[in-house]
Amino acid sequence: MTGIGLGIGIFGAAGRMGRAIATVAGEAGMTLAGGTERNMDGALPDTGLPLFPDPLALAQASDVLIDFSSPAALAGHLDACIAARKPIVIGTTGLEPEHHALIDRAAGQIAILQTGNTSLGVNLLAALVEEAGRRLGDDWDIEIVEMHHRHKVDAPSGTALLLGEAAALGRGIALADHSERGRDGITGARGVGTIGFASLRGGSVAGDHQVILATEGERIEIAHRAENRMIFARGAIKAAAWLKDQAPGRYDMKAVLGL
Repeated sequence: MTGIGLGIGIFGAAGRMGRAIATVAGEAGMTLAGGTERNMDGALPDTGLPLFPDPLALAQASDVLIDFSSPAALAGHLDACIAARKPIVIGTTGLEPEHHALIDRAAGQIAILQTGNTSLGVNLLAALVEEAGRRLGDDWDIEIVEMHHRHKVDAPSGTALLLGEAAALGRGIALADHSERGRDGITGARGVGTIGFASLRGGSVAGDHQVILATEGERIEIAHRAENRMIFARGAIKAAAWLKDQAPGRYDMKAVLGL
């Protein structure tokens, strides 16, 4: 992994992903510039990671920022990165269209990599799903099933949506116009060409995703199972090292993988 000595700043440093990223960055020989965390200052307990009083101060002290915090904090983090002219990797899920509009505008000034999942395996899976969508007709029904731990607050997961977008891209359609979620009661027959989602929550599951393509007489099932959060942290660190030298623009994990 490249990026030795790279100064990483972590928005949301006390969260599960923030702590995992700090661990992996240290193991990769990168420098931890510090982090931010709401209602905390000084240093992060247990790790000693310095906490900055505001996003701009952290951005100025870092080479690349990584954000797995919350949608509500995104605008402030983007403003800080623009002011400091620093690139940012955004792995925060639960983003709405207005958040993506903010990212698009900011990408005119800084390099931004935004993704629903930083796992290298998941993003290779997305490439396979896109190809399947391109090769198979709409007589193949597409269903995406995901399961996460009981504490996850958004559904479908960002990864499930990433896979849905990949399938839609392969078919040349807009996911927003062909998405089916939360079936309940007398829903009628499945719509032709739609992409269905089902979300399961329970226990401590880091992230399981399955894409099912089914037609008359046969079925294809492609799955990815995350055994711990370190796979996402490793992908985020790889993305940060890649993003450091990129021109302003909006990127995704496919670019990191050379897809």
